[in-house]
Amino acid sequence: MLKRGGHRQFDEPVRLASGDWSCHFIDVKRALADGGDMNLAAQTIRELVSAQGIEFDAVGGLTMGADVLAHGVAASVGRGGRWFSVRKAAKDRGTQQRIEGAILKPGDRVLLVDDVVTRGDSILDALNAIRESGADVVCAVTVVDRGEFGTEVFRREGVPYFWLMNYADIGIPTVGSEPGLSSAAG
Repeated sequence: MLKRGGHRQFDEPVRLASGDWSCHFIDVKRALADGGDMNLAAQTIRELVSAQGIEFDAVGGLTMGADVLAHGVAASVGRGGRWFSVRKAAKDRGTQQRIEGAILKPGDRVLLVDDVVTRGDSILDALNAIRESGADVVCAVTVVDRGEFGTEVFRREGVPYFWLMNYADIGIPTVGSEPGLSSAAG
């Protein structure tokens, strides 16, 4: 499904959220726009986590990349499946919350999800927001890992980390290794 609907190759490089440039753009939201594909990804994530003996009370991550996964995994759990979204910044009005959906509290076991991990900055931002709530991140899963960075980020954080596929599975170069392209902007 990802190669069919989520991998786009451009003649000219595009800027990624990480600041890197690439001719390969991974659009997991587009790839999972069909409910059947979303359900397959959600089930695969649940099976992967379950096979590792990891249990969770809530699932979510940084909006928008995590939203479809959080909703799908929570729905696949059925009653008791709780989802949430982490905003990039707290709302400046209303409840002024950074985390929407399920209320996270100390002792909650959280499955952190994201669509694509490149350098790990976005998913690490969500991890920190979840930890600020007092909840425990018991595992992180992404659909696509674009480089070697996510594994190191989560090793340092002491959180098990898995992906459904990586750059090699898709047949694209790791971020920062495309000939003629600079790595992260700085």
